[in-house]
Amino acid sequence: MSVFREVDGGLEWRDSEQFVRIEPWGVDSVRVRSGVGVLLEDLPGALLAAPPGVRPVVELPPPGSVTRSAEASIGAAVGIQGPPAVLFHGGLRVEVTPAGVVRFLDARGEELLAERPAHFWWPGPRGFSPLGAGRYRIEQLFAAYEDERIYGLGQHQHGLLDQKGAVIDLVQRNTEVSIPFLLSSRGYGLLWNNPAVGAVELAAGGTRWIAHQARQIDYWFTTAPTPAGILTNYADATGHSPVLPEWATGFWQSKLRYRTQEELLAVAREHRSRGLPLSVIVADFYHWPSLGDWRFDEADWPDPKQMVAELDAMGVKLMVSVWPSVNPVSENWQQLSEQGLLIGTESGLPTHTRFIDKPSPVPTPVAFYDATNPQARAFLWDTIRRNYADLGINVFWLDACEPEIVPLHHANLRFWAGNGAEVGNLYPREHARAFWEGLTAGAAAGPGPGSGPGHDGMSFSRSAWAGSQRYGAALWSGDIGVDFATLRRQIAAGLNTALSGLPWWCADIGGFHGGDPDDPGYREVMIRWFQFGAFSPLFRMHGDRAPRTPLGRDITGGPNEVWSYGERAYEVMTGYLALRERLRPYLRQQMETAARAGLPPMRALFLEFPEDARAWEVADQFLLGPDLLVAPVLEAGAESREVYLPAGADWTCAWTGRSFAAGRTHRCPAPLERIPLFLRDGASLPILAAELG
Repeated sequence: MSVFREVDGGLEWRDSEQFVRIEPWGVDSVRVRSGVGVLLEDLPGALLAAPPGVRPVVELPPPGSVTRSAEASIGAAVGIQGPPAVLFHGGLRVEVTPAGVVRFLDARGEELLAERPAHFWWPGPRGFSPLGAGRYRIEQLFAAYEDERIYGLGQHQHGLLDQKGAVIDLVQRNTEVSIPFLLSSRGYGLLWNNPAVGAVELAAGGTRWIAHQARQIDYWFTTAPTPAGILTNYADATGHSPVLPEWATGFWQSKLRYRTQEELLAVAREHRSRGLPLSVIVADFYHWPSLGDWRFDEADWPDPKQMVAELDAMGVKLMVSVWPSVNPVSENWQQLSEQGLLIGTESGLPTHTRFIDKPSPVPTPVAFYDATNPQARAFLWDTIRRNYADLGINVFWLDACEPEIVPLHHANLRFWAGNGAEVGNLYPREHARAFWEGLTAGAAAGPGPGSGPGHDGMSFSRSAWAGSQRYGAALWSGDIGVDFATLRRQIAAGLNTALSGLPWWCADIGGFHGGDPDDPGYREVMIRWFQFGAFSPLFRMHGDRAPRTPLGRDITGGPNEVWSYGERAYEVMTGYLALRERLRPYLRQQMETAARAGLPPMRALFLEFPEDARAWEVADQFLLGPDLLVAPVLEAGAESREVYLPAGADWTCAWTGRSFAAGRTHRCPAPLERIPLFLRDGASLPILAAELG
């Protein structure tokens, strides 16, 4: 016997086995939770608190009469006389059958998405397989639609923009970032509000979300007239990014590793002597005595305060690499261990991977601090503050923060927030939270080293989860390859990251694993990648170049500065350095838009042109903001490429001013020094140096 009831402005269905509760949760959005027994309110997730303003129960309007007024969008009406029972909320209508099957409809009464029972008798659309101690293996099924396209879901290396038909693991790995939010071409967005390890299967016969170990189902559903509106609703629900610091729109220089203070300063000085712009330079791994010390090794970095001061005088930020790993020989190991601030294990030793750390020539067992533990985050930040922030450093590279555990036996990990299989995907977001809350607290305390009112610090992370954007976290695409095929995949990876709520993103220019600066073929890859990087939200050079050196305290990798690739490459790359500088005011505007509206600077074509069916298919172009279309060159030896110009705008070549017809594909010139760029509707952007005036 099933029962419906109105609960706090929402709708609840129960039978003898399960419950489903549906609550208004933002403009045209609802939260759906389902489980066995009681509703659990304190499980970790991504959603912020529900906004106020829910109206009492009123008479339900019929389908087709829905308005999108501000009042309607924040209120709700529930009708339980059905069947079906209905919750009406702004432009969204949610129906629940007597069997507990949920269906979402738009303002016209047309189906956006519906749960799909696995069988006509049993089970229904939700499956709970008991694992003991109140945990279940959970499945949630939805219908599939032949014409549907699906985007978002974090960052992956499959090269797909539209991921319909793919199976996506919900797990954090180097280069694979799990953010369980999807945006559908049918006009909805769905957040699987669960940090458990699992998968989503986007099959032709149905969509299935899986959590290998969880306590209940929790998902959030939204709709809007445009994809941009869906992203705004998502940012409202999970948190808006702050405005990217102004310095961060410039050029970031890095190589595998600058070994010493003097080596790093020499590169920054060379940039200045050549008159080249530089915003950030990186002190990467092994600048520490040992993993978990979280400080400079004085043997190689004798006066970091002076180094920071010299860089600051040049207008250059120092970014330091901070790993969450802790070596048992670290000066912080004992305190972290005794206070229970490391990730625990259900069985075996309390270490999680092996790494050749600076003190040892052979792999050493290391552990990770527990970022889900507020006390552990406070310990980490206090150490970071003393050893970095008080020197004037407020830019932190959060490497290996998936965390990079090998072998990745999630169920053997014991976090403060729960078992690793249940909460493991949460880790990178909570790690970024430690730095954001530390920087913010320092800013609130007033002017001082490393902070100030409205601090301009940030973190740069190799992994993320839903809501990472609210903690000022940027993402890069991890340790990727160095060929044209990999470059092509980064465009889809970056666009889907942007469609997952993270506006700040980049890929290592030139890729990470290899690349010989003396090889003419690789020089071409580097030039084309540098062009792509100049129009990415973040513009960052990095990689382990030839001659590659073995992992150990002397590792450095080959040269990776713009002058490392020969005269022709230097000429082209420095031209794009200058172009990036001219575009920085425009980029600043896009970062402000990202913070306000949740609309990313790197945009899939359909974000601006949702009425153009072809715009939903293009995976090798993007818009930088609303006005600049970018078409990277993705093939060796290419001197032209095809470019699709969406219908609904007037397009001109940014290099020549020539007009091109919209809604068509054009073969465009692309000599080595030029990436195809098009301006929308007569936009005036300083692409050419002569335009500076």
